[in-house]
Amino acid sequence: MQGFDGFMWLLSTAFTLFSGFALIDAAVHREDAYRAVDKKTKVFWLVVLGLAFVVSLFFEILSFLPIIGLVATIVYMVDVRPALRGLPGGGRSRRGGGSSSDGPYGPYNGGR
Repeated sequence: MQGFDGFMWLLSTAFTLFSGFALIDAAVHREDAYRAVDKKTKVFWLVVLGLAFVVSLFFEILSFLPIIGLVATIVYMVDVRPALRGLPGGGRSRRGGGSSSDGPYGPYNGGR
């Protein structure tokens, strides 16, 4: 039984790290990037992934709630994240560069 407990601890730790990484990744993308790829909103994914992270901390991995959180995290990682990374600039927040008229597809040129 000690080997099984060690394996379950390792699996639980891996899920916690996985959901934490997804949460941080969701936080660094711009809000307009989520709208550009039509994948719900940034707030939606932050809430879902935040709940998945918290559930992974307080519940055993074989419970019902962590499995739902794992599915949500996997959906984000295989569907939403690649779509966000496919945008020019990767959909990430800009620090310092760009102007306030820049949109998700580049600078706005006033219809010229």
